[in-house]
Amino acid sequence: MTLLEFARGPALAFALTVFVAGTAWRLAGILRLPRLPDLSPAREGAPSAFAAAWRANLRAMWPRPAFSPSTRWITLNGYAFHVGLALIFFGYAPHIAFVRRLTGLSWPALPDIVMYVAAAVTIVSLVFAGGLRLADPVRRTISTADDWITWTITFLPVLTGMALSIEPSAKILARDKVLYEGPLAVHLLALELLLVWFPMGKLMHAVLFAFSRGATGIRFGHRGVRV
Repeated sequence: MTLLEFARGPALAFALTVFVAGTAWRLAGILRLPRLPDLSPAREGAPSAFAAAWRANLRAMWPRPAFSPSTRWITLNGYAFHVGLALIFFGYAPHIAFVRRLTGLSWPALPDIVMYVAAAVTIVSLVFAGGLRLADPVRRTISTADDWITWTITFLPVLTGMALSIEPSAKILARDKVLYEGPLAVHLLALELLLVWFPMGKLMHAVLFAFSRGATGIRFGHRGVRV
């Protein structure tokens, strides 16, 4: 078995199993936490629980004006990273072909030039975030191993993917045989490492943030507080 066969076979199956089972386990643990009943009556005009949760999630997408001057660049960098990463995964033709082989789902790809720009923006935003964490004494002090492991594991698939993007995606997909088996295997293993780490580290916030913000919105909304 070659390294690429291992990455496409047992390693991928293991990573997907850990990703799905681990994410479901974390979600089940959150949803099964005991909830203390709020015995106080809702304030007059208080929104429904759904409306309060929805409003809290939307409101948290941008800092309040009082904090905006000091957090503007961090917020913009966060959006650049998340949008860039989403474009890379969901817009690059070989990635769509990969998803199609696994699930049967497919959708139109974005032009390669958009992918190159998105990948470059994502890498720059990751470097900026890592540099800021090192340069700022407060962030450096509160950073844990989880932060740096998560940063590294997120960076590796993007970096190894860029190393493979030396040809037009249409040419890559039209070829019957993989020319760069070693780099492709490393890229797949980097992705699989991310999938395994996802439910165990801070990457899980991609799923849990909506629940935490929603719970805060419901509690505040019940009291008539706008978040």
